[in-house]
Amino acid sequence: MQAFLILEDGTVFTGTHIGADREVISEIVFNTSMAGYPEVLTDPSYAGQAVCMTYPLIGNYGVCREDMESRRPWVDGFIVRELSRTASNFRTDLTIQEFLEEYGVPGIAGIDTRALTKILREKGTMNGMITTDAAYRPEEVLPRLKAYNTGHVVEKVTCTHKYRLEANADGDGQNGTGLRVALLDLGAKDNIADSLRKRGCSVTVYPALTPAGEILADAPDGIMLSNGPGDPKECGSVIEEIRKLYETDVPIFAICLGHQLMALAAGADTHKMKYGHRGGNHPVKDLATGKVYISSQNHGYVVDTDRLDSRVAVPAFCNVNDGTNEGLSYTGKDIFTVQFHPEACPGPQDSAYLFDRFIDSMNRRGKN
Repeated sequence: MQAFLILEDGTVFTGTHIGADREVISEIVFNTSMAGYPEVLTDPSYAGQAVCMTYPLIGNYGVCREDMESRRPWVDGFIVRELSRTASNFRTDLTIQEFLEEYGVPGIAGIDTRALTKILREKGTMNGMITTDAAYRPEEVLPRLKAYNTGHVVEKVTCTHKYRLEANADGDGQNGTGLRVALLDLGAKDNIADSLRKRGCSVTVYPALTPAGEILADAPDGIMLSNGPGDPKECGSVIEEIRKLYETDVPIFAICLGHQLMALAAGADTHKMKYGHRGGNHPVKDLATGKVYISSQNHGYVVDTDRLDSRVAVPAFCNVNDGTNEGLSYTGKDIFTVQFHPEACPGPQDSAYLFDRFIDSMNRRGKN
C-alpha cells in the first residue's frame, strides 16, 4: 500500500506503508544508530515523535522482547529506507513488521531517508504526517501540522504507582550492596534501574508527579532522575519538587531530561536545539580529565551554559562536535548530571563508570 510523509514545509515523500494501518501527526526526528532499533522504538523519550532511522536497512535481526527498554514502543511513527521482512537471529521473537502491527505503530518505508535527514538538519526539526490517504489536501493538512506539539508527554510515559526492584545478586559488581536508590520515572529506560541493580542497589521507582516529601520520607541513600520526553519547561510541577530534592544533602544523579530539569530547578535555563542529538556515536569530553567518551544520546533540548551561575553549577562534560553542554557538577552539592546515556541501550558502554561514581557518593555519605 502506498504511503506519504508530509512535512510542515510542504515537502512530500512517497513510499510504502508499514506497521499499523492508521494516520499520525508527530514531530519528525532522525536517529543515526546502525543497530538498536528495538531499544529506540521502546525508549519513552521518543513519545510524541516519529523516528527516521538513517541506516538504510532496518529489521534484519527482528525484535527480541528481552531487549525492550520499556513495556511498549512509544514512537508515534517509524520511517525507514528499507524494512527487512525477515529476521535472521536465534533470539528473535517476531519481525519488526509484526512488532509495529502488534503495538499500533504506523510507518513508511522506501523513501530517501538521507534526503529527509538533510532537510531536518538544514531547516530544523519539524512536524509531519504519515498517511495512506492519496486524496489528502495540503491546505487542510499543513495547518494541522503547524499546530501540533508534543504536549505534556512525561505524564503519558511515567509509571502509575510506586514499586520496588531488588538488587541483582548475579551482577557484575556489588559495591552498592545494601544501598537504596529512589528513581524518579520521567520516562525511564529499564536499563537505568538494571545498571544500579547489577551493582548491588535496590531501586524504588516513583511516578513523575510524586511529591519530594514522599520520596525523602523513604530515606533513600541516593536519588536518580531519569530520562524522558518533551520540553523540560512543560514540567513545571516536577521542577518544583526537584528543587526540594536539590535543597537536601542526598546524592543525586540525573540523566537526559532529569539533567535538564535539575538545571531548571537550580535556576539555569534550557533551549530547543535545531535538530538535536540522537544516535550511538556522539563524542563527549570530560572537562575535568580531558578524556573523550563515545556516548548514546537522544535529546532535542540542551542546558544553556551562557546563563549558568558558577555558584550553582559548572559544566562537567561538553559535546565535542558542537560544544553544547553534556553534563553539570553542582557547586557545594553531591549532585552531578549528564545529558547523554551512560546506561547506553543501544550504544557504547564507555561512560557506564558514572553509575559507580554515583554509588561511591552514596557510600561516602553513609560513612559520614
